[in-house]
Amino acid sequence: MKYVVKKFGTLIITLFAVSLLAFLAFQIIPGDAATHILGTEATPERLAALRHEMGLDRPVLVQYFDWLGQFLFGDMGQSYSYSISVKEMLMPKLPITITLTVMSFLMIVLVSIPLGVWQGRHAGEVKDVAVGMVGQVVMSCPPFFLGMIFTILFGLVFKLFTQGQFVNYTDSVPGFLGYLVFPALAIALPKIAMTAKLLRSSVVQELQQDYVRTARSRGRKFDSVLRVHVLRNAMIPVVTFLAMAIADIAAGSIIIEQVFSIPGIGRLLLVSILNRDFPVVQAIVVMMAFLVVFVNFVVDVLYQFIDPRIRVS
Repeated sequence: MKYVVKKFGTLIITLFAVSLLAFLAFQIIPGDAATHILGTEATPERLAALRHEMGLDRPVLVQYFDWLGQFLFGDMGQSYSYSISVKEMLMPKLPITITLTVMSFLMIVLVSIPLGVWQGRHAGEVKDVAVGMVGQVVMSCPPFFLGMIFTILFGLVFKLFTQGQFVNYTDSVPGFLGYLVFPALAIALPKIAMTAKLLRSSVVQELQQDYVRTARSRGRKFDSVLRVHVLRNAMIPVVTFLAMAIADIAAGSIIIEQVFSIPGIGRLLLVSILNRDFPVVQAIVVMMAFLVVFVNFVVDVLYQFIDPRIRVS
């Protein structure tokens, strides 16, 4: 119980630090929302009046704690560029980015784990070397590059989807999911190669342990030992890697949404940064940070059941 409480305390402190840094970052950037709204030709008097109206002339920490208090109660503020609530802007786009992230993560898990175990079982064989070489090439390709290749290959050549003609989930769920397949695959492929390589190495290392030889000497079949004992121990570093991959998947979705013209949170974030729409940017950054930190918290708690050594310590 102490372990869970400690990790939960770390989660709260981390989120507080991220929200503070996200807020302060936009205070040190030259220019502000008032300048963006009125333009550089505005008189100092008009700028001062608008800053007072928007509360930008108050002390920074006062602005931060006021924003934080409202955010905790679900009020994310109002967009400077569109004069509507940030929540109203985010809610229709949130399911799009969440679906893209979940699809990418599921692809990574469903493909990399069987592939990594298969490579570990056939380590050193020609087929393992061949798959490893392909994996090295895939790992070196960033998601946005794969996204462009998929757009040309599957969009223009094979015409499996039409670039720019995004289908919203409110119009057609099958069409929506179908459009997200290739963006999700572009995000997932490098992580699939990395995860499979890590799991392969972990499986090979575990197969050399004494408990494997002991189980085999007692007549246990190799597949049974691999599935029941080896895989559980080999998955410990992989689970950590997959938890850390959530952040990369979220970051990758920002670029991929631009490549495939997907109106999700990532695309909104880039537009809001260019427009200096700070309330929108702050809300998105904090939400993404919460996702990453919460996933890591869940993984840390699950570690107690995966690795008994943590409970002992």
